[in-house]
Amino acid sequence: MRLNDGRALPAFIGQALRGEDLTVFGDGSQTRSFCYVDDLIKGIYRLLMSDYAMPVNIGNPDQITLKEFAEEIITLTGTKQKIVYLPLPQDDPKQRQPDISKAKELLGWEPKVKRVEGLKITYEYFKSLPKEELFKLPKEFIRNDLLKKVKTES
Repeated sequence: MRLNDGRALPAFIGQALRGEDLTVFGDGSQTRSFCYVDDLIKGIYRLLMSDYAMPVNIGNPDQITLKEFAEEIITLTGTKQKIVYLPLPQDDPKQRQPDISKAKELLGWEPKVKRVEGLKITYEYFKSLPKEELFKLPKEFIRNDLLKKVKTES
């Protein structure tokens, strides 16, 4: 997971590590579900090793609002940032919660790592990255900056 990929978890942790306020789009009531990578790999592996050839949701159905998640990150990091609310993008989903009933039934799989436990491990990983990683822009921004530069130089 890249620290600067724009998703909630790396965005919030990156903002906390940089001493920035955490940005929540909308009122923060939209939900997300977070599944630790070890659990995802085990679920995908079981699906690959099965005879089942149709899609199966692999994820964690435990939901949290983005406001609560931002508060959880502030508590985890021990920082004093506040949450800043910006307008909700038009295409932002209100709810993300996988139905993993097929994974349970067909694969005998469900996530084992609790969100808080996975967050601690992820936070320690991000803290261990070189300082320059904290301030890298996502590739999408870099490309846009280069395009603007090329257009103004032409």
